[in-house]
Amino acid sequence: MPCTVVVCGFFGDTGKGKIISYLSLRDKIAITARAGVGPNAGHTVVHEGKEYKMRMLPSAFVYDKCRLLIGPGVLVNPEILFQEIQLTGCQNRVGVDRQCAIIEPKHIEADKKGHLAQKIKTTGSGTGPCNAERALRTVKLAHEVSELEKFLTDVPQEVNAAIDEGKNVLIEGTQGTYLSLYHGTYPYCTSKDVTASAACSDVGVGPTKVDEVIIVFKAYTTRVGGGPLPNELSWEEAEKRGWAEVATVTGRRRRSAPFNYELAKRAVMLNGATQVALTKIDVMFPECKGAKSYEELSKEAKDFIRKIEREMKVPVTLIGTGPDAWEIVDRRKS
Repeated sequence: MPCTVVVCGFFGDTGKGKIISYLSLRDKIAITARAGVGPNAGHTVVHEGKEYKMRMLPSAFVYDKCRLLIGPGVLVNPEILFQEIQLTGCQNRVGVDRQCAIIEPKHIEADKKGHLAQKIKTTGSGTGPCNAERALRTVKLAHEVSELEKFLTDVPQEVNAAIDEGKNVLIEGTQGTYLSLYHGTYPYCTSKDVTASAACSDVGVGPTKVDEVIIVFKAYTTRVGGGPLPNELSWEEAEKRGWAEVATVTGRRRRSAPFNYELAKRAVMLNGATQVALTKIDVMFPECKGAKSYEELSKEAKDFIRKIEREMKVPVTLIGTGPDAWEIVDRRKS
């Protein structure tokens, strides 16, 4: 590879967790570094019949030789981190950068009331208030939390050393392009930029070190919370189409709409995407469920994929055909 950034092209909820878990297993990833905001992002991973809902650890935990890092730009809730370490049993593979900012109860309390809760409809996880305090330079950092001491590391040093040695490295983005503080639907957005360039900054990797940017789109569009969603469907219509979903972090209903080609094209531009991963093709086209090769996909599914490639001018290389990490069509060159 050896360094690939994975980001979402819509409003989150596109299945980055599935794509990253697959890549970690298929490509034997040496290091996955978590970028993005913090525990307000939920990634669902299904592996060997078990479902994991992750908010702090990289989704690559399913590959037992992968080092799991959290970059200095990411906000850490120690309680959630420790829960996930216990759940996955990967304590010997986890590293947290010394400069990660720490979410405290006061941040969560502030996030659950006033403007953020009532207008923006945030997740209530404390990330916005914590990032605000970080900008004021008064926030607590990871090296000040004694419970984190055994996990502390220099994430930029580890990641860059691995890239220089030719090892496969993944940078795991969170949220979605249109939730970016700078490029999203302000003020209905998250508290920082979450495009591919920001993900690199979060883990301390310069742009010349990146080989591929995989942008993840779902076969339809969803978002949680306030803000515009072009061509939004009613919940009843979403149920009819099989698009009715519930958010990983908040349990709230996801609002849905058909695939938006204009938003997708702009997201490809903003992220400098070199590949597209398309998930939930099996929801749009149930006959494709569990397909492992492109030839197994229906004509309608192939037409949809070709249209995306034509509009995006970027190849669709990964196609999700079910929730499990291995339910995927991989069209990348060997």
